[in-house]
Amino acid sequence: MKKIIVPFLFLVPLLVKAQSVQLLDTIKAPPSYENSYVRPIASDSLASSFVIFIKKEVKKHKHVLHSEHVYVLEGEGELLLGEKTITIKKDDIVFIPKNTVHSVKVTSTIPMKILSVQAPLFDGKDRVFVE
Repeated sequence: MKKIIVPFLFLVPLLVKAQSVQLLDTIKAPPSYENSYVRPIASDSLASSFVIFIKKEVKKHKHVLHSEHVYVLEGEGELLLGEKTITIKKDDIVFIPKNTVHSVKVTSTIPMKILSVQAPLFDGKDRVFVE
């Protein structure tokens, strides 16, 4: 008996009912922004996704009610995650559990571009900045 191998990417359209497809490399920041630019991608009651451009830093904060995945699309930086500082760069993915203090300082000459997926829905109300 022959095995048939079907590439996973071929199955994605069958598994996910997307209302739209957004190519991440086509998402650009506006020509001028101060420190960060946030571009919403999609959301429902269970999750929110954004592409975020950061020139300098994101101050220390935590999210009381939700967790976050950060996938680095461009650039490099130093990420404070709880009490540890780690270097993050293109193609790195980081999970940030709820109530974990985090921040980032950009160390590359280009802004960081990240994909942020947050669950449940992120409305900004549970973001708490810390000193």
